Amino acid sequence: MLEPHIEQHLALAGVCQAAALVKQVARNGSVDNTAFEASLSSILVTDPESPQHVFGSLENLKTGYQTLLAQLSDKSASKDTELTRYIASLLGLERKLAAKPDALAELGNRISHVQRQLAHVSFEDSQIAGSLASIYSDIISPLAPRIQVAGNPDHLRQPVNQQRVRALLLAGVRAAVMWRQMGGRRRQILFNRKRIVESASQALKLINS
Repeated sequence: MLEPHIEQHLALAGVCQAAALVKQVARNGSVDNTAFEASLSSILVTDPESPQHVFGSLENLKTGYQTLLAQLSDKSASKDTELTRYIASLLGLERKLAAKPDALAELGNRISHVQRQLAHVSFEDSQIAGSLASIYSDIISPLAPRIQVAGNPDHLRQPVNQQRVRALLLAGVRAAVMWRQMGGRRRQILFNRKRIVESASQALKLINS
């Protein structure tokens, strides 16, 4: 069992991880596979035993906690305005989704379909990332102005990377939904910054120990 204050901000680390991985794909054309699979897998965990179970283990959120810590640090040099924009956009999309019951119902149906796909193909199969990317394009993307992803045009033109980016954005929205379900609010990022930084630091110590 995790300490409550670590568990409380676990989903926010999930949002940050999705944003960081989107940047990795867009800039480098590659991605940390462990973090990528953990983020995409989280979309399909719809009945978790605990918040940690959504991501498999705390270790799977290392990228997310590192990003969260850097973004909320007192050191302005560690902050990344590109990631700030992605994170804010994902949190905003979650609010738009919450106001659309029909979109939420369709989202649940489409995720169930992907869960059924797993009976026939492995999670690593490109079909899964493709299905998750389609869910983002069809249901989430139309809710707000499109998120402008900055990066290397050569990488962003590749269909496999376009799928990765969209699937990761869906993972970010899923984490944002979870964060709100656990009592998270955008204003807390501003007013409870020190507490969030402390819990992220402790989570990273547990991961690295």
